[in-house]
Amino acid sequence: MERIIVYLDDAAHARGQLAPLRSGATHWLLVACAPRMTQRIGKWVSHGSRERWRTQWAERLFAAIEPDLRARGDRVTALLATGPLPPLAARLQADHGPCRVVDARRPKSDPPPGRWQGAGTLMGLAAALLLTAE
Repeated sequence: MERIIVYLDDAAHARGQLAPLRSGATHWLLVACAPRMTQRIGKWVSHGSRERWRTQWAERLFAAIEPDLRARGDRVTALLATGPLPPLAARLQADHGPCRVVDARRPKSDPPPGRWQGAGTLMGLAAALLLTAE
């Protein structure tokens, strides 16, 4: 049985990434990577509330992904990442044997435009106006 560790944060994106990987009996080790919260969120939300939110978020993600994988008879183990991913992958490989690791997380958006590109800033707007006036 093939074992695959999958890092995911968005069900729709992960489905597209996982479809070509299906071949025979597979044990999927799904690792939910919850969105990061700012360090200043502690002013408004307790640690327990943050952890409950992360757990509920992961449950919704797994509920959207697991039925498709289990429908084929594959085995699924779901867990929530609480720290850096490389040590977690090493621990999972020690527990389950050699595994393929797949990063099916949604890519981060493109970096913001350069200093003089785009009209998102006052300087960018002024530069755009100057270039069109010439």
